[in-house]
Amino acid sequence: MAEDESKTRVTILTANYRVKGNINLLPGARVTDYMTEAKEFIAVTDAEVWEVVGRQVFTAPFINVNRDHIQIIAPGPH
Repeated sequence: MAEDESKTRVTILTANYRVKGNINLLPGARVTDYMTEAKEFIAVTDAEVWEVVGRQVFTAPFINVNRDHIQIIAPGPH
């Protein structure tokens, strides 16, 4: 299986930030299942971090996002 096949593009909203990036999701799995099984942090690759309404704060090849701060997570290129 190619590495890109397991990457799923997501947008994550927290109280202060909008994060766009990829999570490693098994083929056929749902983002809901991924979040249910996630530990304290979720790994996001090719991350872009934005103010909720405003400018881009930074980009990084990898960040951890505390799942307790996630208010919304949606698949797709939002």
